[in-house]
Amino acid sequence: MTTAFDPIDLSGLRLRNRVVMPGMGRARAFGPGNTATDSMVTYYAQRATAGLIITEGSQPSVVGQGFPNTPGLHSTEQIAAWRRVTDAVHAEGGTIFAQISHVGRVGDPGLLPDGLVQVAPSAVAAPGQLFTLDGMKDFTTPRELTSQEVRETIADFAQAARNAIEAGFDGVELHAAYGYLLHQFLAPNSNLRTDEWGGSVEGRVRFAAEVAAAVSEAIGAQRTGIRVSPGTGYNGVEEPDPEPTYVHLVRRLSEIGLAYLHVVENSRDLTGILRKEFSGAFILNPATDGFTSAEELALIEDGTADMISFGALFLANPDLPARLRAGGPYNTPDQTTYYGGTDKGYIDYPYLTS
Repeated sequence: MTTAFDPIDLSGLRLRNRVVMPGMGRARAFGPGNTATDSMVTYYAQRATAGLIITEGSQPSVVGQGFPNTPGLHSTEQIAAWRRVTDAVHAEGGTIFAQISHVGRVGDPGLLPDGLVQVAPSAVAAPGQLFTLDGMKDFTTPRELTSQEVRETIADFAQAARNAIEAGFDGVELHAAYGYLLHQFLAPNSNLRTDEWGGSVEGRVRFAAEVAAAVSEAIGAQRTGIRVSPGTGYNGVEEPDPEPTYVHLVRRLSEIGLAYLHVVENSRDLTGILRKEFSGAFILNPATDGFTSAEELALIEDGTADMISFGALFLANPDLPARLRAGGPYNTPDQTTYYGGTDKGYIDYPYLTS
């Protein structure tokens, strides 16, 4: 029987176990030009016993930033700063992927240089508010990307992936979840386009699939993964019938040969369908009433997933794999700075609690 503590081959990378630390926003890139800091070096190195570390989202371009103090992967300074992180993780024997995340419409224009605003597949504002350095503000209406700009954004992702490899990362994860840009193209209420990038399931899937293809061409499919959150409704996306969209997407991704698919679960039935459709490794962030716990390790044993990602529990327990193997004890995550009250994301802003 396969267990969470068995090694796994991830497209040629041998991972020491099947416990994954997912991308969780920490807003600690206080260095010049949104660069990684000493605290980030320490934070990731402390968690190097994970089978796989996936970093917080890093924007592939200036306009891809939505929140204060989030890191990027589009400048020489950012590459050099991330190198300190990857060197520290590798010194501890760890494996680390950079998550590349473009927020699209989900962001504060006040963070962007003069003249730039958030961009999206369509000029549709997200509902609700977001945290800014000036307090909570309503989301603004983004500018719709032209077809040429969509192509340029795909190129930005590919270049960010090259930058990640230059910075010493073992691979990258594309963030197509949580209502950010790739997810906005997938969802019918945020993508109202009628050109090649929208209109039908095939059109809405095209952007995410072409980003995956471009990144795979740039650094190799074996070093490329993707995270999706079908039907979860984050940041105002609505997917009343996600199965056709995600089956089509996953089939495209399997053809490309991505190293893994990372699913934030909403439906166990859909999880099973996507598991069968995808040809690579399957990472699951399972649907739970609270934090992902040791109980979910059974999903590896029964074949539901190849690996399980732990969010809040990994924040509170840097040595989580050892604690899981020993059956505890576990430090309790601090929910005063926990965004959403689930195990899906984290950010160090106390204003974003529930």
